[in-house]
Amino acid sequence: MKPDTQAGEIRAWLAAVPAGQDIGLVSEAGCPAVADPGALVVAQAHAAGIRVAPWTGPSSIMLGLMASGLQGQRFAFHGYAPVKAHERDAQLRAWESASHKQQQTQILIETPYRNIALFEALLRTLRDTTRLCVASSLTCDDEAIATRTIAQWRKAGPPEFERKPTLFLYLAD
Repeated sequence: MKPDTQAGEIRAWLAAVPAGQDIGLVSEAGCPAVADPGALVVAQAHAAGIRVAPWTGPSSIMLGLMASGLQGQRFAFHGYAPVKAHERDAQLRAWESASHKQQQTQILIETPYRNIALFEALLRTLRDTTRLCVASSLTCDDEAIATRTIAQWRKAGPPEFERKPTLFLYLAD
């Protein structure tokens, strides 16, 4: 499903359900409707009075959080940070402030071709003691997950994550 799929098209897909048929919503990566346009299908199903029964599957957001060693009781998923550098830096700092005040893990995703730009922005804007987890290619053969402080990441350099689906999680002390 494309993010610009129209409600009428979704209603047409759902028309099979009242006739006694079941349908499923599957996501190419992660859980349908979580950081995914599948939420549009679920909303239309509710509006039509169709029973929605979620089944769990792998979610990079939850897998990354579980593997990060960061706060799992309080977290915020933000999706994508702004693309423009000055807006992104300001937003990262604001999320870091919220993380510190609420002891809340901040979770971001990025398109694989912008991983390096986001990583560099995180190193440039966050405090030395903030812990950052970089989780790439979760559940794949080349999976890599590492959590370090910003100061440690500056010394270690970037992981091998160019053009790989990557999740960024951070927690301010």
